[in-house]
Amino acid sequence: MQRFSSIIGKTYSSARQATTNFDPNRMVPVVSHDGEEYSGFHQGAGEATIADLISINMPRYSIVLIDEIETSLHPRAQRRLIRDLAEIARTKLVQFILTTHSPYVLEELPPSARVYVFKEGDQKAVVPGVSPEFALSKMDEDVHPEVDVYVEDETARILLEEIMAKKALDKLARCSISAFGAASVGKALGQMVDGNRFQRPTIVALDGDQDPSPGCHILPGGDAPERVVFADLEQIGWQGIAPLINRSHADFVSAASNALTLPEHHEWIKSVADRMVIGKEEVWRAMSRVWLNECAEPDVAEDIIESLSDFLDHNVEVV
Repeated sequence: MQRFSSIIGKTYSSARQATTNFDPNRMVPVVSHDGEEYSGFHQGAGEATIADLISINMPRYSIVLIDEIETSLHPRAQRRLIRDLAEIARTKLVQFILTTHSPYVLEELPPSARVYVFKEGDQKAVVPGVSPEFALSKMDEDVHPEVDVYVEDETARILLEEIMAKKALDKLARCSISAFGAASVGKALGQMVDGNRFQRPTIVALDGDQDPSPGCHILPGGDAPERVVFADLEQIGWQGIAPLINRSHADFVSAASNALTLPEHHEWIKSVADRMVIGKEEVWRAMSRVWLNECAEPDVAEDIIESLSDFLDHNVEVV
C-alpha cells in the first residue's frame, strides 16, 4: 500500500485484490481513498494498472517483461514506477525488460539500460546506451529534416548550432541535431554511417577529446567543448559575453573563474548559470557566439559544413 501510494501520488487507507461474482477467477483491485472504497471498475486506467502490477510477488532472479509500461500513467507516476521497479531489481536481482515511447521513463534509466531497436530494411538493428533525446528524435515524426546530425550532448548541440548559424544558417533549419549520449554510442553510429546503413543522410560528430573513428567527424579544438571555449574566452578576459546575457562583466568574470575551479568540466556551464541566475542554454549560447566571433579559426568545423553541403546542395544519395 505504501508503494502504491508513493507511485500514484495519493494516500490510500487500504488496498487489496478481490474476486467478483461475474468471474470468480478474475482478480480486481479494490482501494480506499478519502473514506471511499472503489474497485478497478471505477479506477483510472493507470491506477488499476499499477495496482495489478505491484500486487504481483516477483520471485527472486525473475525476468519480467512489460510492454509499453507508461500506458495511462502521468509523468510523475511513470518516474516513480521506474524507481520502484529499480529497487526490486536491486533487492531481488530481478531483470526487467520494458518497451516504452516515454521520455520520462527513458530519463529514469542509466545509459547502460537504454537500447534503441529500429527497422533497417528487412532486419532489426540495435543501438545500446542511447540518450533519451536520440531515441525520441528517431521515434518522433513531426519534424522532417533532410539530414540527421548526432553529437554527444546538449553542450555540443548548441555549439554546433551556433557554428552553423554563423557559417551556414540556411542549412540549419534543414537539419535535426540530437544528442546521442556516450562517445561509444557515437562511434557505433559512425560505423553505421561508414557502412551506409542509414536510410537518411546522417552525420556523427564526436567531441574534440575523442580519437578519430570511422564515419565520425570531430568537433573543433582538440578537447571537450567546455574546455575549449572556456580556455579561449579566459584568454580574452571574458569580454563581450555579459552584454549578451544582460549581466555585469565583473559578475560574469567572477562566476566563470569560480567555475574553472571545479574538477568536472561538465559542471562549468551550470555553475556559471546558477551564479548569474540565468538558464544554462542562454549562457552557453552567448559564450559560443563570442568564441566564434573572437577566438575560433575562420575554417572552424569546415568538414562538417562541407558534408552538410554535399547532402543538401548536391543531393548526395544514400544507398
